[in-house]
Amino acid sequence: MSHDAHGHDADDNIFKIGINMTIACLLSGAIIAGVYAFTAPVAANSRIELKNNAMKAVVSDAQEFTPIAGKTDWYLAKKDGKTVAYVVPAETKGYGGAIKMVLSVTPDGKVMDYKILQHNETPGLGDKAGEPKFSKQFVGKAAEALEVVKVPTDKNIQALTGATITSRAVTKGIKEAVEEVVAYAAANK
Repeated sequence: MSHDAHGHDADDNIFKIGINMTIACLLSGAIIAGVYAFTAPVAANSRIELKNNAMKAVVSDAQEFTPIAGKTDWYLAKKDGKTVAYVVPAETKGYGGAIKMVLSVTPDGKVMDYKILQHNETPGLGDKAGEPKFSKQFVGKAAEALEVVKVPTDKNIQALTGATITSRAVTKGIKEAVEEVVAYAAANK
């Protein structure tokens, strides 16, 4: 057997491997593109439905939600053609990372309700920030009353036991959003 024959076989094998890998990459890419094309509209509809459900959860008596021009993800919640609330997003940094919320604020700048959409807070401690026992403290409060305290009170927000950082983060995020709504409402009377 000559040395050239072994070199020629080795070149053929490398060429075949290259062709096979190229075909495998093209097929994989086509499959991924096909799956994405099929699932992207479903995922988009799912996101819209989740957002609508979250808005409805914080303003249950609203009949329609109208986007506010110039403000990303801000909506006017209307009932019988009258604005009953602003629905706005809020994001803050908690103990475990970003806490994303949606909240409703009355036209006169008081918290109606909020819903935590995403968080990485400690299970059993920080994740209680979304429970009614904590969230009901915010209802009807203006920005100046949104301060975390450790003693029981009805004027401020009492911190969750073992989750002071989360309590402060949620309160800070809501307070900033309320202040933004108040400033927007005053500028657009």
